[in-house]
Amino acid sequence: MLIHLRRSLVMAVICLVLFGFVYALAGTGVSQLFFKYQADGSIGKNGSTLIGQNWSSPKWFHGRPDDTGPYAANLTTHSGGGDNPLVASGNTGESGATNLGPRSKTLKANTIALVSYWHSLGVNPTPDLVTTSGSGYDPDISQLDAIVQIPMVSKATGVAASVLHKLIVKETSGPELGFMGTAYIDVLQLNQALAKLEK
Repeated sequence: MLIHLRRSLVMAVICLVLFGFVYALAGTGVSQLFFKYQADGSIGKNGSTLIGQNWSSPKWFHGRPDDTGPYAANLTTHSGGGDNPLVASGNTGESGATNLGPRSKTLKANTIALVSYWHSLGVNPTPDLVTTSGSGYDPDISQLDAIVQIPMVSKATGVAASVLHKLIVKETSGPELGFMGTAYIDVLQLNQALAKLEK
């Protein structure tokens, strides 16, 4: 019986060392060696391309609303509006939406406020620009979402609309593997390319 117990303990220690430490360190080492940018969270000097940023100036293209318009967090009251997934149930830092339904008066009021917000910037918004994504962290928009913002960005930056249109086409990524999903634009990368144009 002691032999079986000893064998079990030795095997448990070996598995702990192999799978708990060696495997984890080897995986981290390989990812740092071959995929450093991705392993470090795809973070550049202006933030991560995997998480939507808060663009409030009309000189930049905006993403989907997660911290814009009525969804913006109120720092005084520590609360956010409506279906803001970044402020779930009044607690900042959480990533779950409040799941307001289609009959919700709050959701309707917030959507109307977002449409007014976009109109004040001279943009006729697409449905994506007035609705949050499932996570609220979506960094991507469609080509149409970017195109409708051209008048706003052109007016604020002085860059010609035709140049902005070419930039949007250039920054559009196709579906994964050519057939999975739809074409998309990473808003951070689009704005970084726009910043280079302005220099």
